Amino acid sequence: MNATSRTSPSGKRRWLALAGWLLVCFAAASLGAVFMPGEWYAALRKPAWNPPGWIFGPVWSALYTMMAVAAWLVWRQGGFVAQRRALTLFLIQLALNAMWTPLFFGLHQPGVAFAEIVLLWLAIAWTIAAFWWAHRVAAWLLAPYLAWASFAALLNFTLWRLND
Repeated sequence: MNATSRTSPSGKRRWLALAGWLLVCFAAASLGAVFMPGEWYAALRKPAWNPPGWIFGPVWSALYTMMAVAAWLVWRQGGFVAQRRALTLFLIQLALNAMWTPLFFGLHQPGVAFAEIVLLWLAIAWTIAAFWWAHRVAAWLLAPYLAWASFAALLNFTLWRLND
């Protein structure tokens, strides 16, 4: 085996870090599996533009993967020491992301969930701005997430108002 075919320790560390970011993002996502939509959600009045239930899994899987890659790209620019602000914002938005599902589906509180998703939207926007300075591709990887969170906020608001 020649030197170019072996992975250097720094190369292994980078791939382990990517796996770690994927694990962190999908751990947040796994909270959604605990709070499934169920009968309460099925009984809600919904707008005609409400997406079919099957779409959420693939969309969120793609978004969480892009989020992990974005965080990894920023992390590669000096780690937590150099990217403390950007990565802290990322973790804050991820925590807010994980909180929405229990609020909406678990506690059946669409109004509270809407207020929370507005905070999430702001946190995503701030994270994109912070990522822009560290790694522009990472910032762009979060753009579809912001777009989906915008749609989700509109849907959340509409469900809240239709069922209040």
